[in-house]
Amino acid sequence: MRFLSFPALLGTLLMSLGTLNAQADVGRFYDPSNAASPTGKTIGYELVRTIGCPGREQLGVPCQVPDSDADGVYDEADKCPATPAGRKVNVDGCEPDGDGDGVADAVDKCPTTPAGRKVNADGCELDSDGDGIVDGVDACPTVPAQTADGCPPPAPVATPTPVAVPAPVVVPVAVPTAALPATLVLTGVTFDNDQATLRPDAIAILDRAAVTLQQWGNIKVEVAGYTDSWSDDDHNLKLSQSRAEAVRDYLIAKGVAADRLSARGYGESHPIADNATEMGRAQNRRVELVPLR
Repeated sequence: MRFLSFPALLGTLLMSLGTLNAQADVGRFYDPSNAASPTGKTIGYELVRTIGCPGREQLGVPCQVPDSDADGVYDEADKCPATPAGRKVNVDGCEPDGDGDGVADAVDKCPTTPAGRKVNADGCELDSDGDGIVDGVDACPTVPAQTADGCPPPAPVATPTPVAVPAPVVVPVAVPTAALPATLVLTGVTFDNDQATLRPDAIAILDRAAVTLQQWGNIKVEVAGYTDSWSDDDHNLKLSQSRAEAVRDYLIAKGVAADRLSARGYGESHPIADNATEMGRAQNRRVELVPLR
C-alpha cells in the first residue's frame, strides 16, 4: 500500500477545501424546491438544517433560515410573516384569534364575540344605531331605542274622542182637540154596486172625516169595512176589505199620516140593521172609523 507524503496530503486537502468554498460562494449546493412534492420541497430537506448548509464546511457558520418577523416560525412556513414583534403566535406563525372574528386577541377589545357576528376594527360587535344594543341582537338595528330588543316601544293607542250623542228628540204628542167617539160611522160613503169604487157623493163626507182625524191628534184609527148578507161570506169579506182600503187611501191622500191608519174588512158580520129589508141592508153596507186606544 502506497502512502502519500505529508506535503502531498496537505496539498490535496487544500485543493478540496477551495473547491468547496467556490461552490458555497455560488449558493446552495442544490435547489430544494420540488413541485411534485406535497410540501413543495425535496423530501428530507429539513434534516439538512441539523448539519449546516450543503456544500459548506462542517465547521463553518450554519446557513441562515429567514424568519422576517422573528416569531419563531420560519418564513417558508409562516402564514403571517409580518406579525408585530413580541406577539404570541400559533404554529402557523399567526396571532391567536380566540373568537374567530378576524381580529387578533392581542388587539381584540372584545375577545369573546359570538361566532358569526360582524365586528369593527377593535373586534367588538357593530352597533349601527348607537343605542347600546349590538346589531347581532338588535331587532331594529337602524333605529336607536333603549329597549330590550332595540326597537322603539309601540305607539300608544289613541283614546277615541267621545262623540257627543245628541239628546233624543221628543216629538210632542198632539192632544186631541175633539172628544173621541167609540166609533165614527161614515154615513153616506157609498160605492158602486159590488165594487170598491167610491161614488162622487162620498167625497165631501171623507173630506170632513180627514179634518176630524186631524183633530183626534196622533190616535191610531182602524178603517173598518162592512157589507150586507146578499152574497156569500167569502165574497163579502174580500169586498169589505177592498172598500176599507179604498177609504184609507183617500184619507192618506188628504194628509192623514199613513202610520195612523189601518184597514180591515169584516164582511157581513156585526150588522146594525135587518138584512131582510132593503133599508136594513143599506145601513149594514158601511165604513167606520174606530179609534184604537
